[in-house]
Amino acid sequence: MGKTVASETARQETAVPLPAPRAPHHWLGRSWRSRDWWNTPRLVRWLTGLCLAALLVAATATATVLGGARDGTDVIGHQAAPQVVRSADLYFALNDMDAQAANLLLFGADPDYSALRKETLDSYEQRRTQADTDLQRVTEAVAGDAAGQRAVQTVIGELGRYEALVARAQLLEEQAHAPAGRPSADGLAAYRQASDLLRQQLLPAVDEVTKANAAVVEGNYADQRDALAGGWWWILLTGLLALVALGLLQRLLAVRFRRLVNVPLAVTSLLTVVGLVSALALASRADDQLVVAKSNSFDSVIALSRARAVAYDLNADESRYLTDPARAAAYEQGFLDKTQSFARVDGATLATYNDRLAALAGKHRADHSQVGFGGYLGDELRNITFAGEQDAAERVLTAFQQYQRDDRKIRELNAQGKLKEAVTFNTGLNPGQSNADFGVLSAALDDNQAINQRAFEAAVATTDADLDATTAALGAVALAMALALTVLGVRPRLREFV
Repeated sequence: MGKTVASETARQETAVPLPAPRAPHHWLGRSWRSRDWWNTPRLVRWLTGLCLAALLVAATATATVLGGARDGTDVIGHQAAPQVVRSADLYFALNDMDAQAANLLLFGADPDYSALRKETLDSYEQRRTQADTDLQRVTEAVAGDAAGQRAVQTVIGELGRYEALVARAQLLEEQAHAPAGRPSADGLAAYRQASDLLRQQLLPAVDEVTKANAAVVEGNYADQRDALAGGWWWILLTGLLALVALGLLQRLLAVRFRRLVNVPLAVTSLLTVVGLVSALALASRADDQLVVAKSNSFDSVIALSRARAVAYDLNADESRYLTDPARAAAYEQGFLDKTQSFARVDGATLATYNDRLAALAGKHRADHSQVGFGGYLGDELRNITFAGEQDAAERVLTAFQQYQRDDRKIRELNAQGKLKEAVTFNTGLNPGQSNADFGVLSAALDDNQAINQRAFEAAVATTDADLDATTAALGAVALAMALALTVLGVRPRLREFV
């Protein structure tokens, strides 16, 4: 009995003590409230990751916004807008071809017009070559546009037919030896077919291409301005977040490691500030140049291009009016309609138009902000933005008024039975004759358009230079340096805990 008690006592004295009960574990293995969860190494690593992520987000936002601006400018500046100009130029060339064809018919076989006939025929051939070149460029530009391809195919198919009808009209006129202003019935019939074909098939097809590309320009312009407006704020927000994250990391290192400045992080912050300011400046500049390219210049280029095409159609209507008495009333109404397209004076008739335009033009010259007439010229005079543009537009207005006065003289001579005098005044190139004054109008339109075209090209070129591959490469290098310097700035401090 004593031995048993003694053995039990010895066994209890040599037993391994049981461990003390442990506190319950958190499901993550440690309570988030534990103080060592927020120890210095973890805080440094966490803030470093935040800085790297913020820098990448800021860079992504900047690249997205500026890349979108570059792509939008490319569509407007190098694709859609030039296509609008080419198709408008084709519209003009076709109109002038018809004007020259009408003049050739008007001259008849009268030897007094032999020199003018040769000049007119040369002009017709020049415009035909120009139309062929423009048509080729338009065809290349609409390669991916089904509707545009259909319209161009219409022009290609009907242009040859139009030229054949004009050639037939000229041949019949030569054979008939008709007097000036009185073409043969067969020649006139062939020209009517050609002119009707131009108006019913060719010009509407070209106008369809012009409007489609103009709509692309308008849509891209609105989208890009919205994207740049919102993108500017995204760049600012993400850039500031990156700077705040870098500031917090710099502060942590200063407090925990008693170092006033971490040089790599300071350089990173400086790079971020420079990058942010540069990105905001580039976005604002891209938006400004977009406004210059589209609203200030392109809108005027298109208005003036259409004005030029309408002007040449007006000139053709005068010749048609003299050539074809049976359709004289229709051509006169067409002349008025196109006159209103050029410079609209509400409620004016052909008899009252000149006086009413003169009154409105006088008010405008006294105060350039007052533009009381509409049409393409009114649109241009309300959009004066470049040096020399106001004077150029004023010359267009003055030349247009003189041309309109010449037109009334042509009609007056014709009404008096002075047909040959009317033909001579209409087609004459001497100073004071209608075609000479029309040449002044045409030159003024070209000068005015050239000012806006140069401004458009300069604005597009500026954005191209701002957002080119060099800018993208510099941005990528700056980002790589910022990321590397951020890691370099914290690595020595983390090694102190190893």
